[in-house]
Amino acid sequence: MPLKYTKEHEWIKIDGDIASIGITTHAAEALGTLVFVELPELGKKLNIGDTCGVVESAKSASDVYSPVSGEIVEVNNHLENQPDAINDAKDGEVWICKVKVSNIAELNDYMSKNEYDAFLQH
Repeated sequence: MPLKYTKEHEWIKIDGDIASIGITTHAAEALGTLVFVELPELGKKLNIGDTCGVVESAKSASDVYSPVSGEIVEVNNHLENQPDAINDAKDGEVWICKVKVSNIAELNDYMSKNEYDAFLQH
């Protein structure tokens, strides 16, 4: 399945019922070089819109919102030592967490890459 995008600048990659979640290149560029990523707890239950991480740069911090309901099944511990890996990645490459999705239909409301690019133009 191709990447999906949210208006809050997260991307979602689905593999079966597992959603990898990260922030878009646009969001990373707006924040600047990331110096810290707060990862969620394994096993944490999420509803759409719940915070599933925080990304911080020298200029600001931003919550990362879960675009799906489910349970955190994996976190990217690599980001604890290299938060700026997100800055160097393309959408879909460096994820923050993986969620076992409880309702796959929730993904129907998100944007394709072309729709997201058009959204950024407004």
